[in-house]
Amino acid sequence: MKVVTAKEIDAALLRNMFLLGAKNLEVNKQAVDALNVFPVPDGDTGTNMHLTLQAVVKALDKPNLDTCTAVAQGVASGSLMGARGNSGVILSQLFRGFSRSLERKTVLQGPDFALALMAGVETAYKAVGKPVEGTILTVARVAARAAQAKARTEPDIAKLMQVVIDQAEATLARTPDMLPVLKRAGVVDAGGQGLVYIYRGFLQALLGKEIEVPAGADELRQLPEPEKQLFSAEEIEFQYCTEFLILNPRVEDHALRSSLEAFGDSLLVVGDEGVIKVHLHTNHPGAVMELALEHGELSAIKIENMREQHAHTAWAEERLKVIQPGTGKSIGVVAVATGKGLREVFLSLGADVIVEGGQGMNPSTEDLAAAVNSLACDRAVILPNNKNVILAASQVKEVTKKEVAVVASRTVPQGLAAMLSYEADAVELERVSKAMQRRMGTVKTGLVTYAIKDYNGDKGEILEGDILGLSDKGIDTIGTDINEVALALLAKIVTDDDGVISLFVGAETQEEIAASLAEKIKARFPNCELEVLSGGQPIYYYIFSVE
Repeated sequence: MKVVTAKEIDAALLRNMFLLGAKNLEVNKQAVDALNVFPVPDGDTGTNMHLTLQAVVKALDKPNLDTCTAVAQGVASGSLMGARGNSGVILSQLFRGFSRSLERKTVLQGPDFALALMAGVETAYKAVGKPVEGTILTVARVAARAAQAKARTEPDIAKLMQVVIDQAEATLARTPDMLPVLKRAGVVDAGGQGLVYIYRGFLQALLGKEIEVPAGADELRQLPEPEKQLFSAEEIEFQYCTEFLILNPRVEDHALRSSLEAFGDSLLVVGDEGVIKVHLHTNHPGAVMELALEHGELSAIKIENMREQHAHTAWAEERLKVIQPGTGKSIGVVAVATGKGLREVFLSLGADVIVEGGQGMNPSTEDLAAAVNSLACDRAVILPNNKNVILAASQVKEVTKKEVAVVASRTVPQGLAAMLSYEADAVELERVSKAMQRRMGTVKTGLVTYAIKDYNGDKGEILEGDILGLSDKGIDTIGTDINEVALALLAKIVTDDDGVISLFVGAETQEEIAASLAEKIKARFPNCELEVLSGGQPIYYYIFSVE
């Protein structure tokens, strides 16, 4: 492996730093996932950061990355589109600020690299509404400051990187003292630990080394992107999923987007001066690429016949003539949900497209942007329905020309409540989104799940396998019987002012157990109307909505 000098980073070395950073995180992502603070099944920080970096790896797999500026732009655009979960979004913002600092840079010296690290920190802090110290943000900030101070006297960038790592690790070790929740769980911040692994990969590249794979580990490979599933009330009209890159484009991405809109739906056009990525569902892929050829050289072409990917043989017999989601509406709705029953409820309330995702399987910014772009209308509301999806949803505004509002629903019941104030024919998106935001505040959420590890918190000792009842405030009830925990949870959140309890039964809950619970709820809360629906959701045995 070639290193230009110890005092500068060229494009090839910078690219390899990010590739080895991604590889080192992949080796250690399970260790990062294991740093889950709470015992509930949502420890996916390492996985989300890994998937975000896999999008970076994909973005760097192209020619003409001959300047540090071009490499950094690829890193920024790849991480933006691939960002998953809060940790992935923050990581993408660190990379975005890093990229902006490297405009018109062919090579980097130590001060340039240190300045870029701090620019990333500043961008990430601005992107997070209420930054919390003791997280990946703190680790990145303190490490970047150390880099700036050391860069004044240390020309060797590998030694500078070692200072960054030393400071990052020291700060990471102090995160439990900054966040009591980390101290109670006996862990350091997972996002900060993931960043340290990435930085260690940077150093290996600077030293001209590779990442060592632990003995006995399976051979590492680039994982394929998770399958993207969009469910709507209508089937897909356009047959061919068409993707390609335009290298050194002679057109602005917004102008290209306008010229391609007439060819199909699910249009996504994202890029910069060096490359534009196009995703489109169309019946005329050849015509699309002919048009694209007028603006630059094509690469990474992929055309898939979507009809052949479905089990419905009738699709192969006659051309589908269907209505595009959001047709006839002023404002469309994209909602995130998992489980056949939950998807059907959102669609019945007026949602247009459901993006598969939720707890433990956060969709990326690109997934959500594709759903928004598939709408026939020019305005859209996104319902994340999970706290770890909100940041990724917020980034959709930057990669689509449609007007987008994110109603920050943290749970499925909040999203369903918000739908009750949805006005499809309204003109003012802001007014509608604010009404939906207010409406979701009237519902209380209850969740019944299981503990994935031992934990000693405010509610006492929790053992792996215990049944947990969660309210909007956190863990409320602990036990060993699903129905007993569910009733105890409801007893804490249902008040005399409540009149409706909606029960969504999970995929792993047996029908007779759910039926038994329903009878007990009716007896325990006679003044409340009970609605029982099959949600089909994973992870949660029951989801309760109380109003």
